[in-house]
Amino acid sequence: MHADLSDRFVHVRGASEHNLKNIDVDLPRDAMVAFTGVSGSGKSSLAFGTLYAEAQRRYFESVAPYARRLLQQVGAPHVREITGLPPAVALQQRRGAPSSRSSVGTLTTLSNLVRMLYSRAGTYPAGASRLEAEAFSPNTAAGACPRCHGLGEEHDVSAELMVPDTSLSIREGAIAAWPGAWQGANLRSIVSGLGIDVEAPWDSLTAKDRDWLLFTDEQPKVLVKPERDRVDHGYHGLFWSARAHVNHVLSTSKSQMMRDKAMRFIRTATCSDCQGTGLQAESLAVTFAGLNIAQANALSFTELVTLLRPVAELAEAGAATSSAGSGEATEVAVRISADLVARVQVLLELGLGYLSLGRRSTTLSPGEAQRLRIATQLRSGLFGVVYVLDEPSAGLHPADAEPLIDVLDSLKHSGNSLFIVEHDLDIVRRADWVVDIGPGAGEHGGQVLYSGPVAGLEHVEGSITAQHLFGRAESKDRTQRTPHGWLHLRGVSRHNLQDLSVDVPLCVLTAVTGVSGSGKSTLVSQVLAELVRRHLGQTPDDPEDTELEIDVDDATGLESFDRLVRVDQRPIGRTPRSNLATYTGLFDAVRKLYAATPQARERGYGAGRFSFNVAEGRCETCQGEGFVSVELLFLPGTYAPCPACHGARYNAETLEIDYRGKNVAEVLALSVDEAADFLADVPAASRSLTTLREVGLGYLRLGQPATELSGGEAQRIKLATELQRARRGHALYLLDEPTAGLHPADIALLLDQLHQLVDAGNTVVLVEHDLDTIASADWVIDMGPGGGDRGGRVVAAGTPAEVARVEGSATAPYLARRLPAP
Repeated sequence: MHADLSDRFVHVRGASEHNLKNIDVDLPRDAMVAFTGVSGSGKSSLAFGTLYAEAQRRYFESVAPYARRLLQQVGAPHVREITGLPPAVALQQRRGAPSSRSSVGTLTTLSNLVRMLYSRAGTYPAGASRLEAEAFSPNTAAGACPRCHGLGEEHDVSAELMVPDTSLSIREGAIAAWPGAWQGANLRSIVSGLGIDVEAPWDSLTAKDRDWLLFTDEQPKVLVKPERDRVDHGYHGLFWSARAHVNHVLSTSKSQMMRDKAMRFIRTATCSDCQGTGLQAESLAVTFAGLNIAQANALSFTELVTLLRPVAELAEAGAATSSAGSGEATEVAVRISADLVARVQVLLELGLGYLSLGRRSTTLSPGEAQRLRIATQLRSGLFGVVYVLDEPSAGLHPADAEPLIDVLDSLKHSGNSLFIVEHDLDIVRRADWVVDIGPGAGEHGGQVLYSGPVAGLEHVEGSITAQHLFGRAESKDRTQRTPHGWLHLRGVSRHNLQDLSVDVPLCVLTAVTGVSGSGKSTLVSQVLAELVRRHLGQTPDDPEDTELEIDVDDATGLESFDRLVRVDQRPIGRTPRSNLATYTGLFDAVRKLYAATPQARERGYGAGRFSFNVAEGRCETCQGEGFVSVELLFLPGTYAPCPACHGARYNAETLEIDYRGKNVAEVLALSVDEAADFLADVPAASRSLTTLREVGLGYLRLGQPATELSGGEAQRIKLATELQRARRGHALYLLDEPTAGLHPADIALLLDQLHQLVDAGNTVVLVEHDLDTIASADWVIDMGPGGGDRGGRVVAAGTPAEVARVEGSATAPYLARRLPAP
């Protein structure tokens, strides 16, 4: 069937991906189309799971079979027919773990141009040979520092960590890095045989002996004589220094527990050869405009444009030369500089001027990473494609959202179509067309309530989006609370916070606001979290976290807190084995239910039998995964439901155990809403399910893998898990953009929960851009005035009404529009 080229629409027929109910919809091309609806309604299933997946499937069909194996596969969508669909590019909110070698420069491909600039137009030391562009990259053999292999960091054992208590003797366990049990006793006997006193306090030993015991690479063999209660015959024991033992464990041990213990004695430090740049000395010796490439990479984009613009403008003046003593006036320097300035200008327009080329991608928020990809696409020169975007406004201050819309308009006017999954109503209002999916989430969604120009959505019955978009949604009147004490911080320095003083009120809800890069997350998720964590003597939330370096002159009020609860958007698990039911703990109650059935007791099945992570109960064909990998001879490998358990994860005997007509796999397949009814009389499960519903997650399946959950969903699962716990003491709750990815109706649900935490006597501090959430806060701390070096200060602090009147605050004018008239 050939599409009518004069028909400027994409026609979708019979889409039933995920919860979509066999829908038909027509979408205009060369337009900005917004997909709206409550969280879990089916927006992404239509935009990404159907439209983008079909465009990718068609593209893969055109690729040679041997090449398809190298491409990331997108499954064929459940749809009867799609016509008029151009090629598609997806710009999604990636929440995975980017590589530590990836940077802003590599994400945007700007690093390639900068390396070329230094290679072809840099100023070299006298007598030095010209280096190729790859010699200016720490990720290549030609450019990497030989000491740290381009990482900029070196890892080595630390004497302070290996011997935490110097008053102990070796026999008392002074060298904590050494093994315990027989191996530890063996090493003590060897040391004694070497003539070193194992009974003397560590700090009384000579510096030479201490250094040798910890760091030597020598491995002498020492005759160990028979010892009462340990060995009844002599033997030759092999000595290992503390460092040698730690390195041996890290390089050979398959026990994660032993590796984790060994890592406690490792300290990460800036590489002493390259000072953290990751580059070899020859590359750092080349300069452009007086800076080496590491210094140029450290400049903010705003500063980089200032540096390069004089060179770029030589083209307009016709002053470029084909050769010059300094490479900076050559034609190649001028052309590359002009291209760089043009590309970076787009990033400045998107409010990203505070970022630098060398900033690691691991430190970027999902919103920042997506805007970088949008800017890269704008310069790609593509036209006639569909850009499918996943909440491009997520994590954006209203002042940053306006230039984003201008950039999206530029993409559209270049001859492209924009399909945007979006909750920001200001962006929805700017769209040419809106597709509202609903009316509810999960099984209660999946229908097209409306498809047409935005104005036509106003009178659509059953559309929750319409109620919020046109001001008909009811908002709760909340009485503003008065603080019960303060947390005073003075002289705080971390990232762009320099000598900052700030006062945080207690027993109220505080919103920390400001443009991207102003220092909000640094203040809340790093400074506040670390200071309170240290005061309470807690270990970091994540084993990979280390103690942060924070300078602070004075902090009073920390003693007010009994608990610290950080609710972030990190995944609740890194593998499909972790899911909502296991994370919240409600699956423990479910497994006990099945173990208590007469049939299970008769067979001797305990609760462990009903875990898909335990050998006795799980399907052995798929090891409890529910699917198997299928390798095809001429086509890409794929995943298929397990042929033995058909995706159930359990073996046949386990699935024979029945509770109220359902086996354990069928319970995992229930949505939270369905499970709440099924398990209403089971208190341990019902409590979890109720709180999950209250934060708007009723549509998720109990067994939904952690890898399928968005960052916002993971954050709300953590919040629900915390809410179901018994309250005790005064807790500080820290949340970073909890409304990201939420429909206004879901935000209202979330706000109810957060305010309940405050009513229970706790303090809630959240980083936030959503104006309704900020307006409902008791206190606002506005950071700024700009991002990066232009930020890091408290611009305004007070009630929302007070902050809305502060001149010079980027938040004030937007907040003033959202507050009721005085």
